[in-house]
Amino acid sequence: MKRISLLAAVPAILIVLAGCGSAGKSTTSASAGPYGKAAAATTTTSTTSTTSSNAAATTVLISAKHSKDGTILAMGPKHMTVYLFEADKGGTSACSGACAGDWPPVIGQAQAGSGASASQLGQITRSDGTKQVTYNGHPLYLFAKDEDSGDAYGQGVKAFGAEWYVLSPSGNKVDES
Repeated sequence: MKRISLLAAVPAILIVLAGCGSAGKSTTSASAGPYGKAAAATTTTSTTSTTSSNAAATTVLISAKHSKDGTILAMGPKHMTVYLFEADKGGTSACSGACAGDWPPVIGQAQAGSGASASQLGQITRSDGTKQVTYNGHPLYLFAKDEDSGDAYGQGVKAFGAEWYVLSPSGNKVDES
């Protein structure tokens, strides 16, 4: 009889504990894109309320790196090259659907790292409601074929109706053609 009473109390105890909440942080990598690349640098989840709801925030570190194209902007701990798309106009992304599959937008809340200017960082709201990082007003993208920090295979590529370029820390495209 005591065994049945204890088992019957377990669901009630779990409901009470779920409502208590906790304070903590966890960091995970973003899911892989079409070429096995993460679309965002890091996802940080914080739970600080006394209910069971979670508040999620994505922080993206934008910094400068040295490359064969000179000093250019990169994203995250892997220093992946970021690009601008010349079809973007007026703070609006012109890259969605298949384009965003090949050129994943940099999504999240930007933070300036070494060599990048915090005053140049911003955000736009994409048509799907996500927040895309901008630098000097240019929405930022990755290139799905770039695999490590030394890659900039998207530099000068014409795809989806316009050219793609890396950016200098001043926020201007780097065009060595």
